[in-house]
Amino acid sequence: MGAAGPSHGYLPRMTQQVKRVVIIGGGFGGLYAARRLSRGPVQVTLVDRQNYHLFQPLLYQVATAGLSPGDIATPIRSLLAKQSNVEVRMAEVAGIELAAKKVKLSDGEVLDYDFLILATGVSHTYFGHDEWERFAPGLKTLDDALEMRRRVLTAFEEAEKEDDEKARERFLTFVVVGAGPTGVELAGAIAELSRFTVARDYRRFDPKKSRVLLIEAGPRVLAAFDEKLSDKALASLRRLGVEVRLNTKVTNIDPHGVSLDGERITAATVLWGAGVQASPLSRTLGVELDRSGRVKVTHDLTIPGHPSAYVVGDLASFTQKDGSLVPGLAPAAIQQGEHAADNILAAALGNPTEPFEYLDKGIMATVGRASGIAQSGPLRLSGFLGWCAWLFIHILYLIGFRNRVIVMFQWAWAWFTFGRSARLITGTSTSARREPEKLELTAEAARR
Repeated sequence: MGAAGPSHGYLPRMTQQVKRVVIIGGGFGGLYAARRLSRGPVQVTLVDRQNYHLFQPLLYQVATAGLSPGDIATPIRSLLAKQSNVEVRMAEVAGIELAAKKVKLSDGEVLDYDFLILATGVSHTYFGHDEWERFAPGLKTLDDALEMRRRVLTAFEEAEKEDDEKARERFLTFVVVGAGPTGVELAGAIAELSRFTVARDYRRFDPKKSRVLLIEAGPRVLAAFDEKLSDKALASLRRLGVEVRLNTKVTNIDPHGVSLDGERITAATVLWGAGVQASPLSRTLGVELDRSGRVKVTHDLTIPGHPSAYVVGDLASFTQKDGSLVPGLAPAAIQQGEHAADNILAAALGNPTEPFEYLDKGIMATVGRASGIAQSGPLRLSGFLGWCAWLFIHILYLIGFRNRVIVMFQWAWAWFTFGRSARLITGTSTSARREPEKLELTAEAARR
């Protein structure tokens, strides 16, 4: 083993001049790095535990039945099929030896490299309460989104079967923890789902009476945005009927609901969008990390003391000249992935590397139907214009022509009909966090 990949006939022959590059992670950073390396004197192996590239910014729409998984995911192999110097490996990384320049896979295989790009991203964190995960799933993967969708739609089905009004209230109470972009978009989408999409679908109760709560420990929603935009987003949420609780901490989550500061809310569905932490792989490197477990990188995105190992995307903790950190956004990951690739090509040719400079393209979020906010430099957009900007940018960055067309059609259909085409309850709880209670959707539990 030891080589970055077997010498198939359709791959360039390995020579002393050809450098072996291993990319771990097929997200924005890893994918764009691989594309950038298409014509260089390198042989690339991209390793990912999944066989697809996921457009994470639209995961919440899968979770709330607006889109299907295939609309926002594309097989990595198809995206890189025309690059003869790239091999894709579906595998789990067990460890990395930076000094020896080796990547160990969980199946025992070892990949040697001349250059490494780490782009494994982040997952959600429960701030020391990992036991909450089984009751309040986060949203970072397609499995997470499908689990959320299952819980939300199942709650409506159970409410239809319930005769006891108090028990039904539990099924129709949805709690979203965290008012960042993920939490705000989830809360707004669930409110729209209940008040418009399924409003006429049930006979024994009125879905419009559903209660959607958004819990935030800080003083405002979407804290990364300008305060005026944050206030407009808050107003949009409240117009949708979302109850927003600011300066409120969650003290406990269990199968029956959540405990807040001095208050108990009984709810069948609790969703988590309150924080992120770096991929566990970062803690195995033996290098300096920040408080979130992200790798502190140098000016050119390399790991200090390891000039051949790059870290990009959400996993990288990069301090800009003004002292701020590069945000964990798709445009930032793309820029870093391409910059790391350019530096690798330069190094492979014996040229010096260049420092990374982030070009801030702004941030945006959607708050329900025809309402969004966006800011870029001095530009501030809200309401319908903010929503249009959000639509355009997300279509622009969505990978694959087919997916762009399908998503545009789905959004147009939803605009005119208020419909959501992916309202399917699929799968069952299989993980440790999901299996024991199956939401405990029983009348006895609901009456507690």
